Amino acid sequence: MPTSAHTVRGSGPGLLLAHGAGGGVAANYGPILDGLAADHRVVGVDYPGAGSTPRAEEPLSLDELADQLVAAADEEGLETFAVVGYSLGGAVAVRTAARYPERVTALVLTAAFARADAQLRLSAEVWRDLHASGQSGTLAKFLVSRALGPTALAALSPQDLAAAVRATEETLPAGSGDHADLVTRVDVRDDLAGIAARGTPALVISTTGDLLVPPALHRELADLLRGARFAELDSGHLPFAERPEEWLARITAFLKEAGV
Repeated sequence: MPTSAHTVRGSGPGLLLAHGAGGGVAANYGPILDGLAADHRVVGVDYPGAGSTPRAEEPLSLDELADQLVAAADEEGLETFAVVGYSLGGAVAVRTAARYPERVTALVLTAAFARADAQLRLSAEVWRDLHASGQSGTLAKFLVSRALGPTALAALSPQDLAAAVRATEETLPAGSGDHADLVTRVDVRDDLAGIAARGTPALVISTTGDLLVPPALHRELADLLRGARFAELDSGHLPFAERPEEWLARITAFLKEAGV
């Protein structure tokens, strides 16, 4: 797997960021990055094919992404850290906690899933296949229709909707299809029992208007991670676009209460 590009901000206790499929640290955490870095040493890694990280030659794996994230923490001298995971990054965060249990102090998982159900798997397969076939315009329309919540979609004028589709097409990372392929293979259900048994503080944030990762999957993740706190956010799949201030407030309040 290629050497990953990473972002570092702030000082204090360690906080690692795992981004979603087709995103990146800046794309998924940009609006809340300064807020997270106010009290933490924040380290985020761009997956292969995102940001300035080259695409991988082999299919992506959660183990490799988790190891890349911890390698970046090692470079910054962080011995322990909380992990914030968004969407696919939620599974990366869970796998990080499973592989490095003595180092992960807390988990915050937003719009995340333990495994892809039929709806999510089909969406990810369409995403992967459209990207592979070079149909970037059609893929952008598909992603906008799934990523924005119903309220946000309804509020867009035809001109604004067309602009959102164009912006999505123009910013599709080279590894977008690779990320979507990994979504179809995610299953961290076995990891969750061990994390729960260790009592790692965890917060699962459900984006209640999510059309891409069904909220039922957020709830399933929380149920499997016994003892996790569960919170809801009135947003589609993109809380950083629809509810950034509320999203940041939920994350920082939980980390403060957890003492990390």
